[in-house]
Amino acid sequence: MRNVTIAAIQMECSGEVARNIDKAKQMVRKAAEQGANVILLPELFERPYFCQERRYEYYDFAKSVEENDAVRAFMPLAAELGVVLPISFYERDKNRLYNSVALIDADGTLLGVYRKTHIPDDHYYQEKFYFSPGDTGFVVWNTRFGNIGVGICWDQWFPETARALAVKGAEMILYPTAIGSEPILECDSMPHWRRCMQGHAGSNLMPVMAANRIGLETVSPCKENGMQESSLLFYGSSFIADETGEIVAGASRDREEILLHTFDLDAIAKERLSWGIFRDRRPECYFDLSVEG
Repeated sequence: MRNVTIAAIQMECSGEVARNIDKAKQMVRKAAEQGANVILLPELFERPYFCQERRYEYYDFAKSVEENDAVRAFMPLAAELGVVLPISFYERDKNRLYNSVALIDADGTLLGVYRKTHIPDDHYYQEKFYFSPGDTGFVVWNTRFGNIGVGICWDQWFPETARALAVKGAEMILYPTAIGSEPILECDSMPHWRRCMQGHAGSNLMPVMAANRIGLETVSPCKENGMQESSLLFYGSSFIADETGEIVAGASRDREEILLHTFDLDAIAKERLSWGIFRDRRPECYFDLSVEG
């Protein structure tokens, strides 16, 4: 038996980096007090979702993993609390900028960085303006509390992400997220968003967790962003799904919350083996998946 408690933090993000980091630290402490071993914060939680608009000065938000404020703040906290923390941040690596996650182990050690593979470019989710496609490949880290695979937001819509992490030995898949309203399409993507990841959990027989932000974030017209006016309502709905894809903990659309659930990773590993999914894979037949279509 190897019981691990994972937690998703759902929060609203203000315009002040220090305030957001302080709030996140308080919520991480609360999750740890409730027994969490692995704690996931939302995507780019240091500030509002700046990708809603295009402003060249926002490139200055990017910092190296060694210099990023959130990573520096959470390394000692992870060691103090004995918890694993994947920290989403805007990364600068010389002349390239990435949407990244730094994985901090329970002793405060920085295990490495994953850079977002799939970069969206949609109305008000204008990430290609800010981020280069990730060059790390999919990464699984061996932490104190199990083998953890991480995707970032848009990655969660691609079954290839989850399967690649599973093949690399992940025992759980975590997705920090910033998703909300689709003002041009005028649709509610939330149920679809959840079902996609529930499918990844069921198909790979492992827990999947997503942590999203909440709140209305608005853009006022100004010369620097071409007089754009827009808003995104982030719909929360963070969740934890078990190895069959069933949601075992779910959050509201509009409240800050902490979700927790405990899994026996050894029992899930036996179940994953007994189903034969990975025994019966035929990678030699999947050539078409690597061909541009």
